[in-house]
Amino acid sequence: MKRQLKILLAGSIDVGMGIVWYGLTRDRGAWPLVVAASPAAPASAPAVPVTVGRAETRDVPIWLSGIGSVQPLNAVTVKVRVDGQLDRVAFTEGEDVHKGDVLAQIDPRSFRAQLKQAQANKAKDEAQLANARLDLERSTRLEARGVASKQNLDTQRAQVAALEAAIEADQAAIEMAQLQLEFSTITAPLSGRTGLRLVDPGTVVHASDANGLVTITQMQPLAVLFTVSQDELPDVLAAMARGDPVAVAYSRGEERALATGRLVFVDSQVDQGTGHLKLKALFDNSDRALWPGEFVDARVQVAIVKAATTVPAKAIERGQDGTYVFRIKPDDTVEICPVTVGHVGEGTAIIAHGLAPDDRIVVDGQYRLQSGARVALREATAVSGS
Repeated sequence: MKRQLKILLAGSIDVGMGIVWYGLTRDRGAWPLVVAASPAAPASAPAVPVTVGRAETRDVPIWLSGIGSVQPLNAVTVKVRVDGQLDRVAFTEGEDVHKGDVLAQIDPRSFRAQLKQAQANKAKDEAQLANARLDLERSTRLEARGVASKQNLDTQRAQVAALEAAIEADQAAIEMAQLQLEFSTITAPLSGRTGLRLVDPGTVVHASDANGLVTITQMQPLAVLFTVSQDELPDVLAAMARGDPVAVAYSRGEERALATGRLVFVDSQVDQGTGHLKLKALFDNSDRALWPGEFVDARVQVAIVKAATTVPAKAIERGQDGTYVFRIKPDDTVEICPVTVGHVGEGTAIIAHGLAPDDRIVVDGQYRLQSGARVALREATAVSGS
């Protein structure tokens, strides 16, 4: 009896397993139990939010940039030219002065005395010359009548010539004394801004002193001396040949424009140590936006590309096969679009090949994209750089 029950139980298990196997191999639509146990179908991926821009056609200026420093066209350390006591200083540190303004005064009394002495010597010699000429005239008449000797006449002529030479020396002494007197009044040799006073009133100064009285720096116009790579030399020379290229000086980091001027000088040699070329730009600086010795970022415009296809520079991606952008198709999915970049600057990239004007591209949010991905679009507030 027990043996029959075991056989019946085994047969029941086999029948049950067969039913399950049959259900798994049949159409799932006829077996609701099996359908409920299967995993759910995956949902479609959500759209990736991105910022969209468009390829534009416009004229693009080409700029070269370099770090430079502001240089005055003239900076003069004013020194005394005669010895004496400094009576007074007539300028204030840091003020603007004009050419010819009085800066200081050295005690002029000794120089006035020297001038008077030279004038007196000349007057004395002129009186002697007048008398010598009268003597010569008399000796000439007497010699003509045979009364005076030839030797005496020659002596009179030599005396007149000596006195004439002495008067010329006296005149030179007078001019030197006048010049020394003028030098006792120290004037500004150029217009500009004064620096720190280097000598105090009451000091005895000498023409041989190493230190001067004050340094005057010309404030306008000013120059900016900066460097660019030697590879940019052909573009710079071409721009110079067309006229004085526009130059702009910026604060460090190009945060704000300080002044606009023009490029006036290209150095005759490339620095072999750095491979860079020195350029000089001139700025009017009427508003004193530039200051001598200041470090600035300088840029010079060397060309303008007409009707260029442009995109924001941040839209450009780089891969193993070169540069590309994500172009947005009409169904709001993206595709990888290889592009050839001609120039990048001012936040704008010029596209030589690969895009057509008005093509929609992804400007921001590319890091989550792959070809074929669906995107949710938001317009860029500023598509291209200035």
